[in-house]
Amino acid sequence: MDAKLNNKFLIFLTLGIVAAACSPSPEPDPAQTVNAVANDFVDGYYAQYPEEVYEVGFPNAPADRFGDHSAASLAAWDAQVDGWLGELNAVDVSSLAGTPEAVTWMFAHERLHALVDRRICRTELWNVSPTWTGWQTTIASTLAVQPVDTPEQRRQALARIQDLQRFIDTEISNLRRGIEENYLAPNTNVAAVIGQISSLLNSTMDESPFFDPAARSDNAEFAAEYRRAMEDEVIPAITRYRDFLSNEYEGRDGIGVSNNPDGKACYRASVRYWSSLDMDPENIHRTGLSQVGRIRSEMLAVAKESFGTDDLDGLLVELKTNPEYTFASEEEMLEHVEAAVARGKAAVHDWFGHVPDAEMIVVPYPAFEKNSGGGFYAAGTADGSRPGTYKVGTYNPTSISKAGQESTAFHEGYPGHHLQISIALMNESLHPILRYMYVSGSAEGWALYTETLADEMGLYSSPVTRLGMLSDEAHRAARLVVDPGIHVMGWTRQQAIDYVLENTALGIDNVSYEIDRYAAVPGQATSYLLGSLEIQRLRANAERLLGERFDIRKFHDRVLANGGVTLPMLAISIDVWIGEQM
Repeated sequence: MDAKLNNKFLIFLTLGIVAAACSPSPEPDPAQTVNAVANDFVDGYYAQYPEEVYEVGFPNAPADRFGDHSAASLAAWDAQVDGWLGELNAVDVSSLAGTPEAVTWMFAHERLHALVDRRICRTELWNVSPTWTGWQTTIASTLAVQPVDTPEQRRQALARIQDLQRFIDTEISNLRRGIEENYLAPNTNVAAVIGQISSLLNSTMDESPFFDPAARSDNAEFAAEYRRAMEDEVIPAITRYRDFLSNEYEGRDGIGVSNNPDGKACYRASVRYWSSLDMDPENIHRTGLSQVGRIRSEMLAVAKESFGTDDLDGLLVELKTNPEYTFASEEEMLEHVEAAVARGKAAVHDWFGHVPDAEMIVVPYPAFEKNSGGGFYAAGTADGSRPGTYKVGTYNPTSISKAGQESTAFHEGYPGHHLQISIALMNESLHPILRYMYVSGSAEGWALYTETLADEMGLYSSPVTRLGMLSDEAHRAARLVVDPGIHVMGWTRQQAIDYVLENTALGIDNVSYEIDRYAAVPGQATSYLLGSLEIQRLRANAERLLGERFDIRKFHDRVLANGGVTLPMLAISIDVWIGEQM
């Protein structure tokens, strides 16, 4: 966000404290214009990308098809974005002072601007991704929450699965255009996706995550029609995609986006898109190196105090390889995670003034993506009809350290994403754009902040898991080192893997997946620690200025009050809150 817009937003908020705008509203009414544009934007976004709805619980997206990502459709979408941005630019923003529309205008404007800037990446031309941005993952996750209870819902589910052939063929067409224009995915990601797709094809029909809507239905006619669509259309399309990658597609050897046209500009735009901050890649890299050093010092203190050793590197290897510190089975791992989630849920009322009644379930990743590692949260619905879901990577549990699983559980559940997203989702006073859209810098920054907050809350069960908390923070700091390293500074995949292994308790399978994820989604990995550091800074400043008047519950409530806004917006909101408390 540029300084001019940041200053405008500060004026909006501060004027809202002392007085409302006194001049008559011009025609058309600016507030109505802002709400209308924001409505069109959020509705339009999830109409263009309905396969992303599962993650945020948006209720009004089409359920009978997937998105159209063809060149013509994306050009039309870009024109819509430009039009909405133009409408917002034409608003007399001074007239919004002291109104909720001030926040709505700033958030919508920033998101639209970030979308425009990120076009330079041409992501649709090289999106071969083994992580959540890959179609095979988003489609499976979408179908997992596809409702099939009524005849109309079953009609929509059948129409949607019949549409998947078109969607996959469009992906192939886009990748062919990418080859022509030299926008390519890394070969290591291509190999990983071929493995995932092959696993899907090797599954029986009843085991396939794409068959899930039919498996959940007790309507035999619907299940039979759905099965025919899978056999006659979907499986051949998936096979075409796998064969295209295996036999025709030649990716790039370098894993960094700088190997693509305009790659360095793409990386900077991506950092802004994900974090909401405009930062030099080299500055991000230096920040990461500094933070890794700080966190290693804290880890060394725990190693000496709780493990009786000053050999931190040796201890990290021990945590990854000694069966005493790894899981014996998937069942043991899931029980360990569920126990941490339960502790977090029981403790949040002492640290938050507002805790919505929203359920969350813990499930393992489906078989074809079990090696995804870590965890992933997807929101439930605002009416509570579907709970939030925390997916856990349980692949090869004997190689997964117990050290980091509790911190990930707090990150994804309570007091992390589930609490954060549920508060926004169930707050009907917020504009839908603030309930169903978010910036990764504040969302992931919050979730990482809560990993160390959980330590303050006394939630960690052992020195091993406390060391895991620090290891996971070191992992996020290492992301600041390796993400610009691979995308701008020429680091190899192995160089990045080695760096993360040397500085965290993560095992080789998890780290390898993580590096492939960073290669697929430039810039996103930086948003976690950049956001967490900003929230920590805001809290420290509030504690310093307010002294005994500082209330941690009120502070947390304010951070989460407007959803996942940009980090500059959050900073101004907390500054205003501090003024209100004085």
